[in-house]
Amino acid sequence: MDLVQLPNPPTTRTRSRTLADFLKRVQDAQNDAPPEPLAPPHHVLDLSSSSTTHPFVLSFSNLTYSVKLRRKFTFFPTTTVSPPDHETKPSGTKTLLNDISGEARDGEIMAVLGASGSGKSTLIDALANRISKESLKGTVTLNAEVLDSSLLKVISAYVMQDDLLFPMLTVEETLMFAAEFRLPRSLSKSKKKARVQALIDQLGLRSAASTVIGDEGHRGVSGGERRRVSIGIDIIHDPIVLFLDEPTSGLDSTSAFMVVKVLQRIAQSGSIVIMSIHQPSYRILGLLDHLIFLSHGNTVYSGSPANLPAFFSEFGHPIPENENRTEFALDLIRELEEQPGGTKSLVDFNKSWQLKEKNSVQSQNDHKPKPSLKDAISASISRGKLVSGANGNGKNSTAAVSVPAFANPFWMEMAVIGKRSLTNSRRMPELFGIRLGAVLVTGVILATIFWHLDDSPKGVQERVGFFAFAMSTTFYTCAEAIPVFLQERYIFMRETAYNAYRRSSYVLSHAIISLPSLLFLSFAFAATTFWAVGLAGGSSGFLFYFLVIVASFWAGSSFVTFLSGVVSHVMIGFTVVVAILAYFLLFSGFFISRDRIPPYWIWFHYLSLVKYPYEGVLQNEFDVNSPRCFVRGIQMFDNTPLGMVPETLKVELLKSMSKTLGMNITRSTCVITGADVLKQQGITQLNKWSCFWITVAWGFFFRFLFYLTLLFGSRNKRR
Repeated sequence: MDLVQLPNPPTTRTRSRTLADFLKRVQDAQNDAPPEPLAPPHHVLDLSSSSTTHPFVLSFSNLTYSVKLRRKFTFFPTTTVSPPDHETKPSGTKTLLNDISGEARDGEIMAVLGASGSGKSTLIDALANRISKESLKGTVTLNAEVLDSSLLKVISAYVMQDDLLFPMLTVEETLMFAAEFRLPRSLSKSKKKARVQALIDQLGLRSAASTVIGDEGHRGVSGGERRRVSIGIDIIHDPIVLFLDEPTSGLDSTSAFMVVKVLQRIAQSGSIVIMSIHQPSYRILGLLDHLIFLSHGNTVYSGSPANLPAFFSEFGHPIPENENRTEFALDLIRELEEQPGGTKSLVDFNKSWQLKEKNSVQSQNDHKPKPSLKDAISASISRGKLVSGANGNGKNSTAAVSVPAFANPFWMEMAVIGKRSLTNSRRMPELFGIRLGAVLVTGVILATIFWHLDDSPKGVQERVGFFAFAMSTTFYTCAEAIPVFLQERYIFMRETAYNAYRRSSYVLSHAIISLPSLLFLSFAFAATTFWAVGLAGGSSGFLFYFLVIVASFWAGSSFVTFLSGVVSHVMIGFTVVVAILAYFLLFSGFFISRDRIPPYWIWFHYLSLVKYPYEGVLQNEFDVNSPRCFVRGIQMFDNTPLGMVPETLKVELLKSMSKTLGMNITRSTCVITGADVLKQQGITQLNKWSCFWITVAWGFFFRFLFYLTLLFGSRNKRR
């Protein structure tokens, strides 16, 4: 198991009540049973709240982040108003964060406020390490120690603005799967369930526990409940730091208040809660402990909500008694932004105010002990916080503590991912039903068109056409896999960004759970067409035909899955898949044989996915142990100008040819066998089993490429 090593500490340790303590209290109330003699460290009975200091302090100083502006080309000149100097620089870069500093403490909620485009989400991303280090200037520390990226993934969680959830899972199932991912294997199934039940009660989701999440086509929970579920799946392991991007966006005032009330309880359990919020109500403002107002990436206020009246009074704009403080502040900031000087005067006043406040706070805190990061994390783990790190030695603060990068082993992650995907898919049977229907309809059409083909020259051509269409159809029906990952893309990015599971577990799990459906579809297509068309080989021929179709579905599904990891839009994905598969069919050898393909295009022939299964089934049909004859005697004149002459004349022509060639050719003499057909098609390099195994190998190759796209293309960081 990958471990994240914590830095070396001093020996100070503090205590505060954690979310795990609350959960333990609920669990004990539910089942009044004596504790196990060797209870794991995340079930702590001590509910003491004797917190003398803040064990965790997240500090950030001089955060600056700029992006390059893309030059827009227009055909007609337009009149534009120049933005303020602090927003856009002459060099063509836009400053999203400009020298932002502050700190957040556990037990408190820090809220970042500002108008749209002020930099709220950018600041949250900067603190959550979602901006590349090359682009972000400044420092972010936890307990005065620079945060390592791998450690931050383990001790923190990030709740996105959009509720990214599986639609057909219930609230309880969603949280239970999150518990399976984030809680360690050492925690028993019953205790994981108890933890989920306690969390459901704390989030106020008991009445909706058995309701599916829902989507546009399925009725589910309300918007406020969805938001609380999104928060719940990220706090199931009791993280030390919780980031939220506008958790109240799109909610009514009551639902928004309930969400922030939940966040307050999370903060009081010993977590640092940092969130962005657009315009909090009066009730929500009473739950917040620290505010940061931003304007075009600059800090215009940073401090307690209680200090807002004094701050703006000294600035010369006192807040009326009956007015919402944050609404007044945001309205004033918006008015200043529209003035020529912008908010520069307010930014400068805030700097002088902060300097005065900093001096007074430092004089009050000089006598307080400052625990190290390792010591604070050790104490938190010993009290039950950061459950995924419960394997660490929390009894000895001076001992080396290692927090596992992933809570569970590789194979367990695969099992949970597979179970979740199957549960979600099982409740939408129409998706598989539509695909099965498409395969069966295609099979029936092919079976009825190519019904019982004979061994005549026309039968040979019809067989070749049937195989080309059948093999290409298996690839085209795989295009339905494009939306599957695109719908899960952001769920995957959210979960892997903070080490819920490994990317390799996701790739292998989805490859394995796709096999049963591929086998079923392959058998349905093979059974529908093999005997109806009159293909050769008997039972062994059917078995190979079935295996090649399975390999084709496997390679096609893997190819489409890889493309879904590259493209970001469903329509773009369908367009690319259809175009590339058309090229594969063009170069497969059906329209033009390998010997006739120009040298500068021959490389595409060998890259064609359709080539190998197409050649495999042709060899299975024409290269059988008992050779069949497809052209006899006078049949050689078919499809030629001599095909319309009387049969007696054809016999005379055969006699003349026999004399000329010195061999007896009668009307029943075999002229073209299956081997000759294969030579005419240019199929002479690979045997049928080689074609089969190459098709299977293509599937594994594209699954590996899919893994690489997830590894390097889903970092979820700004540049």
